Amino acid sequence: MTTVRAAVFELLRAHGVTTVFGNPGSTELPFLQDFPDDFRYVLGLQEAVVVGMADGFAQATGATAFVNLHTAPGVGNAMGAILNAAANHTPMVVTAGQQVRAMVTMEALLTNVDATLLPRPAVKWAYEPPRAQDVPAALARAFHMAETAPRGPVFLSLPMDDFDVELDEAEAAAAREVARRHVTDATAADEPAIEALARRLDAAVNPVLVTGGSVDAEGAWDAAVALAERRGLPVWASPVEGRVGFPEDHPHYRGVLPPALAPLARTLEGHDLVLVVGAPVFRYYPYVAGPVLPEGAELVLLTSDPGEAARAPAGDALVAGLRPTLERLTELVRKADGPAPVARQEPPAQAPSEPMSAVTALAAVASAAPPETLWVNESPSSLQAFRELIRVGRPGSFLTTTGGGLGFGLAAAVGAQLGRPERPVVAVIGDGSAQYAITALWTAAACRAPVTFVIPANREYAILKWFGRFENTPGVPGLDLPGLDLCALARGYGVTAHRATDAAHLAELVAAATAATDGPVLIEAPVTTVPPTL
Repeated sequence: MTTVRAAVFELLRAHGVTTVFGNPGSTELPFLQDFPDDFRYVLGLQEAVVVGMADGFAQATGATAFVNLHTAPGVGNAMGAILNAAANHTPMVVTAGQQVRAMVTMEALLTNVDATLLPRPAVKWAYEPPRAQDVPAALARAFHMAETAPRGPVFLSLPMDDFDVELDEAEAAAAREVARRHVTDATAADEPAIEALARRLDAAVNPVLVTGGSVDAEGAWDAAVALAERRGLPVWASPVEGRVGFPEDHPHYRGVLPPALAPLARTLEGHDLVLVVGAPVFRYYPYVAGPVLPEGAELVLLTSDPGEAARAPAGDALVAGLRPTLERLTELVRKADGPAPVARQEPPAQAPSEPMSAVTALAAVASAAPPETLWVNESPSSLQAFRELIRVGRPGSFLTTTGGGLGFGLAAAVGAQLGRPERPVVAVIGDGSAQYAITALWTAAACRAPVTFVIPANREYAILKWFGRFENTPGVPGLDLPGLDLCALARGYGVTAHRATDAAHLAELVAAATAATDGPVLIEAPVTTVPPTL
């Protein structure tokens, strides 16, 4: 007879999922028993790292990631990373073991007392099946929930004694049926709505396109480029986005909008229609008082997320699949008859300095990394310079977090490389940020994942010092990080490590690391901070 365990693995196979990210505890052992040979188990040494790796894997592959955590404590440890995954719209099924059903009522050790409440509001849906026989159907539902817009993590609590339960013939047939189901939701906006938007674009004197990370996630990159080129639209990137929604080496591209009300509105002055695609309106931080839009401007938001549409502080919204809607919109708008926008100038070269400035270091990294690099960034104080110097020109090539919580980058880089082993992965991670997920280095070494970790080390929480000056909050303790030795930490986890002495040495190390395929390399680059601007 078929057991619940066997039905679960068959369902995972049906969804193309053969990688499990986890950190096992005693309540997870029954699920992992006799682990199938055609599955891969990726061990993380701490649960936030487990979820971060799954996040990078899912975003890099476009597939739903599967995570297995250790009951309530494991979910608690992972919550910051689950919040990041929710902000990133990452499709992810997070499971956790639960005490045996006979002991849940008495709240025995390792009982997840309110299992479906614990991960909220970070997950779209949380559930504990009422019977062991309901586990396959619950898991099928979890995948469909994670994969339909707005995509994001979901949670299942699975009692540990469920997996050995045998399904009768009818129950096994029902499990096979739910495994075969597929749900599709990539639908265009209705034709009258698209026609109305096309008329507004045609009537606008100086329209502008703003793209967000969902353009990349939903495969709408080419459609956004086609619309911009046909209508002659200048293109800005929405602020604080985890992915790139338009080629940054394209002549229509203008840069990243500042993440504050007044500066953003000033940047869009002169435009009478702002079309935002695949991003909220807008993701602001810090607070700088001002209007959402410049005077006289109108806004239309195209998003697959009803929540983003509902909470937008200005303009109209269409809730629909991005790619089919953009493709139809491009067919309807008139072709621009004016000159094409002039490409942005390249940033000026930086004079050598000792130690290197963060800008000099990033320029060296950019010069040495292969053009097909998949970039991961979690260096908040130098992210602005990164986006200026490293202009991503192909889809699926940049990941950062939109959630604001540190610990994403180091783990996500490992997951991204495991998902896309054919591409070089370069992760630019601040020395402070790296500490939140430092154990991901062990997984990188254990899996021999050839990730190049570049650590611009400024020995401080530089972004917080910038916020302190901006917010006029002097005398804040805990912002310096003396004594960190990233090379020693990396070697302790089995990762080859180097310390760059200057920009030329850094470029040499990056070129060698990205050409290697026999495991991860960490490169520490002592830098001086170049503060961001608004």
